[in-house]
Amino acid sequence: MTDRVKVVIVGTGFAGLGQAIQLEKAGIRDYVILEKAGEVGGTWRDNSYPGCACDVQSHLYSFSYEQNPDWSRSFSQQPEIFAYLKGVADKYRLREKIRFGVEITGAHWDSDAREWTVETKSGDEYVAQFLVSGVGGLHIPQIPVLPGIEKFKGQTWHSARWNHEYDLKGKRVAVVGTGASAIQFVPQIAPDVDELTLFQRTPPWIMPKTDYALPGWAKKLFKLVPGVQRLYRSAIYLIREIPALGFNGHPAIMKVGERVAKRHLAKQLKDSVLRRKVTPDYRMGCKRVLISNDYYPALTRDNVDLNTDGVQEIREHSVVDNNGVEHEVDAIIYGTGFHVTDALEYLDITGIDGRSLAKEWAAEGMRTHMGITVSGFPNLFFLLGPNTALGHNSVVFMIESQSKYVVDAIKLADSHDAAALDVRPSVQDKFQEEIQEKLVNGVWTQGGCKSWYLDAKGVNRTIWPGFTWRYWLDTRKVKASDYELSGRAQ
Repeated sequence: MTDRVKVVIVGTGFAGLGQAIQLEKAGIRDYVILEKAGEVGGTWRDNSYPGCACDVQSHLYSFSYEQNPDWSRSFSQQPEIFAYLKGVADKYRLREKIRFGVEITGAHWDSDAREWTVETKSGDEYVAQFLVSGVGGLHIPQIPVLPGIEKFKGQTWHSARWNHEYDLKGKRVAVVGTGASAIQFVPQIAPDVDELTLFQRTPPWIMPKTDYALPGWAKKLFKLVPGVQRLYRSAIYLIREIPALGFNGHPAIMKVGERVAKRHLAKQLKDSVLRRKVTPDYRMGCKRVLISNDYYPALTRDNVDLNTDGVQEIREHSVVDNNGVEHEVDAIIYGTGFHVTDALEYLDITGIDGRSLAKEWAAEGMRTHMGITVSGFPNLFFLLGPNTALGHNSVVFMIESQSKYVVDAIKLADSHDAAALDVRPSVQDKFQEEIQEKLVNGVWTQGGCKSWYLDAKGVNRTIWPGFTWRYWLDTRKVKASDYELSGRAQ
């Protein structure tokens, strides 16, 4: 089966749904959304581990045009965010446009017809003038390569694929990784398990979490006077912009944050040995800064052991650390993050003259213009593409800027009766040069650590280096001179 539409959107997280809404607002309704799962939600559908919550306040981590006055907490948990996304899909009647259970395997540009053919696992094809990727970089779990990992006889899973059928009560559990997911689910499972061995490679910087239940009067005020909620949202946004200075060549600001984090650590951990284990030796911001009020206390439990010796191998019923000590366990949970800088290597995307996107990015690094378009791949757009993720603010803000930019690009092509638009190589090169000049002086490069922000060559292909309002300014309008328009629309 082959479907023909003007626009194909891939994914139904914040990015995919946000793009569809912008198309609807622009009167562009000849589109389809492809979703591999059976429900919308993206990251917030897939990650359902105990304690899963957002580390950006809910009133900001939501669409500016679809505010929710009824958030229960300042930092909402996964079920509430998931429900919000389902509600947005229902309100805008987007389910009519979604093809659930459709997993794409690749896409090929036809230079003669000037259109994309999107292939799927089922063998069905979708032909479209424009292709928008809303899959993001947090959807393919990263499982570490460990000797003997396939020999383990117990239960094992990644935090993003949580096994809710397995009862952890009374079990001996190993958790590998101490990143954003682990510091949320470890405090939740620690009281139930018999023994929990937490394998830490690098300790994260952890700030106190200013989380609180929103009082009824505040919700009522937000509902009756929407302008108050907009002011509240704006205040959160402006406060969260401040760390951008510290991330980008002003380390004194990060030192202030480090002092707050160290006070938080010292207040919650009295054991000097344990404190040394969890104190980072790199500049704050080099890795993702985390927030938690219950992670450190969880480490003090008698049934929890923080192991910093690393994993040597996995055996049938145990994990062996690098000191040769064998830890017998019934289950292993990986809190080891996602494939980010190589997230699209599994897709076969070919552009002009059969150019392979995966091969080019593997050889040269992920290169785009504004994190959205790629030279040589006409009419292809990325939402939350390379160098547009954030370490300090809400990515939903970035998604809104990008989805509006995509609509403006489509309108540009339509207004010129053009079938295709392709960003000029010189424009892309200039953007890459400018952004990497900023990144090389940033904390991600100079902070003394390795992180998932960096690709295999040590280049930051993930983070936007600066204020998000600058990105909003730069993407408000598509510059026609940045693109080569070609062909006549059918």
